[in-house]
Amino acid sequence: MTGREEIPPPGEEVELYFSDVFAFVKDFLAPTVRRRLNGSSATWCPRWWEHPEAGARLSALWLAWEQLRLEPTLGLSTWWLHHADPHLRVLMDTDLGPFAACSPKEGGHTAYPFDALPLEEYDPEAQPL
Repeated sequence: MTGREEIPPPGEEVELYFSDVFAFVKDFLAPTVRRRLNGSSATWCPRWWEHPEAGARLSALWLAWEQLRLEPTLGLSTWWLHHADPHLRVLMDTDLGPFAACSPKEGGHTAYPFDALPLEEYDPEAQPL
């Protein structure tokens, strides 16, 4: 897989290389990204799709890859530097990332180990922006 194809003319649909984010993670990201997953420098959850933030970030990575793979010169470098590296740093952060309570070994998934962000109800009449 080179990930490089011709850029289609404007308005023409681009055919996806990976059918969905699951195929992207399984067939590209997981075999390509190799880290020491020791729980102190990096971690991962084998059930990543059960973490809403991870699903959103990995979907964004997949869609950005699908677009940037078509850029003939700096597309994939741009993807790594401006998309993959920042998202992977957050995802794999052992203290603050969405997998912080998970372990990459033996199905070490922890469902919703952290509370959602606290919110108060917004009243636009009482507090217009």
